[in-house]
Amino acid sequence: MRFKTIATKTVISGFSAALLSLSSAVQAEFDGPKDGPAAAKDKTIVVLAADMKNGGVLGVTRGVEEASGNLGWNVRVLDGAGSVQGRTAAFGQAMALKPDGLIINGFDAVEQQAALDQVVESKIPVVSWHSGPKIGCDAPGGIFANVSTDAMTVSEQAAKWAIEDAGGKPGVVIFTDSTYQIAIDKADRIKETIESMGGTVLEYVDTPIADTSSRMGPLTTSLLQKYGAQWTHSLAINDIYFDFMGPALATAGIKGGGSPKAVAAGDGSESAFQRIKTGQYQSITVAEPLNLQGWQLVDELNRAMQGSECSGYITAPAVVNQAGAEAMGDSPIFDPDNGYREAYLKIWNN
Repeated sequence: MRFKTIATKTVISGFSAALLSLSSAVQAEFDGPKDGPAAAKDKTIVVLAADMKNGGVLGVTRGVEEASGNLGWNVRVLDGAGSVQGRTAAFGQAMALKPDGLIINGFDAVEQQAALDQVVESKIPVVSWHSGPKIGCDAPGGIFANVSTDAMTVSEQAAKWAIEDAGGKPGVVIFTDSTYQIAIDKADRIKETIESMGGTVLEYVDTPIADTSSRMGPLTTSLLQKYGAQWTHSLAINDIYFDFMGPALATAGIKGGGSPKAVAAGDGSESAFQRIKTGQYQSITVAEPLNLQGWQLVDELNRAMQGSECSGYITAPAVVNQAGAEAMGDSPIFDPDNGYREAYLKIWNN
């Protein structure tokens, strides 16, 4: 299915034309790079994953593996398992493997700056996904390219959907994780947007992504007791916060489509789409094209290996509600059928 065949109101109900133009869901053709170096041969790359339980990290990793498979590259995935110590250990393992290239997947590069300095000194090219607030070329820390959608646009889209859904007066709880600077920046933009448009931020909750499985249930119950019907919408910096809220809401007698409605400012995980599709405790996600971004990471790494310039490409997100998730069919992620695979293969094969 091509995403251009979905009626625009299905995916972004009620949004202005300006917002609509930002969505990959109405994109008929790949708008990324058209040229670049042919694929390097016989390369081994390492993916340093923040936490493979995170749907965004998992989706991007699968994209990297798919793209690399088309080039005959060997991929090693090292899982940081959601902790700083785990990611430090993964960096050490990566250096021991002496890879031709490295992908930082889903955590702030500054957290591992000492290890990253060693990688750069070893002249191993590095690209990243969501490694910090600066996206695109020449990210801090010697990173060739930091692949992401515009995180501030994602945050604004999520907040504006909540404003419109609540008739202009939502009562919002925001969930973020101060371990990551980009998560703070996204949550701050959500707060700023909600308040500037007349909504109320009831609470700004800082709770680690790595602990969502144990924390979100009790936290949800506590917030319900504290705010009751004032709490109309939950806004989180990604979908994983909502993986563990449903049981507590159900225990409180709240139906799957009731308030507080869950709104995710990224990433568009498989579990999120399932919740949205079935109307069970999540209303929308501002989804990133995770598989496409995996392909872009491979392309940027290929450019870095061969001394070419970064492409500068920035992917666009899509606001997906229940009808949009249903229209995706059996696809577990937002994967725009815009010809990106063919476009990258044409570049790499020259």
